[in-house]
Amino acid sequence: MLYLKSFTFNPFSQNTYLLYDDEGTAFIIDPGNYTSSENTILKNFIEEKKLKLSRLLLTHAHIDHILGNKFIFDTYGLLPETHEEELFFIERLPETAAMYNVPCDPSPFPEKFILPGDKINLGVYEFETIFTPGHSPGSISFYNKENKLLISGDVLFQNSIGRTDLPKGDHDTLLQSIREKLFVLPDDVKVYSGHGPSTTIGYEKQNNPFLS
Repeated sequence: MLYLKSFTFNPFSQNTYLLYDDEGTAFIIDPGNYTSSENTILKNFIEEKKLKLSRLLLTHAHIDHILGNKFIFDTYGLLPETHEEELFFIERLPETAAMYNVPCDPSPFPEKFILPGDKINLGVYEFETIFTPGHSPGSISFYNKENKLLISGDVLFQNSIGRTDLPKGDHDTLLQSIREKLFVLPDDVKVYSGHGPSTTIGYEKQNNPFLS
């Protein structure tokens, strides 16, 4: 069975996700853990479930989604994996943190990048990487067809969409990504966003005011 555990971390109320199977193989997606207490909460859950953390995946690399990269690397030896376009934000993390007055350690850099369409396997479960730029130039969503589960990052939210006023954001590109890449998925696919509650593709197609 595939399991999902979410945590809400850091001053931006960002959703960090752990995906794991019955064998204890686990991925972490967008580690936003920021304080020592948040690090402890995350580590304790991993230890209690006896998880073997094997990959650190990023939907994108805005500050609130990568504040925990250094802790994950120091604790589990994992480097982040993301689209190459997101290096821009990883490189600028110290400056961005200073702008938001959020002290943090620099993030380690990826050694390999995720390409659109890549298949990522967690045990027997396959995730397709869907290239969904707009909120950021290299935004990726992770889709598991078998469990009808989508990790959308900050592309699509319940009744909302990702902001596009940050560097390299583009509103038209974001809307195109949602309509052409996500709204073609089955209506009952559950969407786990980077902030706020989960939703479904069908609900957003019918109710999202930005996409009517």
